[in-house]
Amino acid sequence: MDAVDILVRTLSKPVKRKNDEVQYHPRSDRHSKVACWGIMFDLLQTSGLLRSHVEAGKVAFGINHQMVDFVNHKEKDLDLVLCRPGSGASSKRKPYTLASLATKWGIELTEDQQTRLEGLPELKEAPVGHVLVALEAKACMTEHGKAGPRLYDELNSSHQIVHGASSQALAVGFCMVNAADTFYSPTNQHNGPKANVHKQPQAAQKAIEAVSRLPRRSGSSDRGYDGLGIVVIDLVNDGTPAKLVTGPPAPSTGNIFHYDSMLNRVAHEYDTNFRSI
Repeated sequence: MDAVDILVRTLSKPVKRKNDEVQYHPRSDRHSKVACWGIMFDLLQTSGLLRSHVEAGKVAFGINHQMVDFVNHKEKDLDLVLCRPGSGASSKRKPYTLASLATKWGIELTEDQQTRLEGLPELKEAPVGHVLVALEAKACMTEHGKAGPRLYDELNSSHQIVHGASSQALAVGFCMVNAADTFYSPTNQHNGPKANVHKQPQAAQKAIEAVSRLPRRSGSSDRGYDGLGIVVIDLVNDGTPAKLVTGPPAPSTGNIFHYDSMLNRVAHEYDTNFRSI
């Protein structure tokens, strides 16, 4: 699985935002886009059925697609969705591919990952018809106690809207939690650089517990996530490279919230639910 490695490597590189260079900014969707791109890359490598659908032109992707809950008329913009190509008007710009999107979003790939990407069928952007897989990624980087309820509410509303729009769509949730002892928040620098101090691992564990309470489903008649992954990193946000945390409080290998478990489950659900499209 490559998504976590790609996310950590990409976030290690600061990018310009107004007058600053930061690795993570709470008002930027960089981290969520990189995470969703990586999940899509991994799904393509894991599901032979998805690769055949892409090769046949049956499946495309949509960017910033708005899903609408049919019952409650609530709306949600998703960074990336896998979908059947629709018949709506295309954008005036040239459609992206998964490869060109990596360039646009500054996604850092190794030489091996780039080679494997080039060997996959070309996944193209298209007007969104029926959504097959909807991806939602969130992060908790500091003030974990306050962020927990927000994380739960935002992620909970996402799967509700996705399945309110289509009970057949797979809702995939991803949450990145910071286990660093300190964090330089770009929104808390009014009197000069000052780090937020975290009591770890308790702080990260609070956020993980909040996300782990989200409902999951095992069939289209239920409501909840079809796949839910939690990744823990160590990011101070001062230019120091990010590090992946694999020990506690991160989900261990085999845990249902471990990224590999989530990805394999979603690939299996795709192969089971969409074999006849």
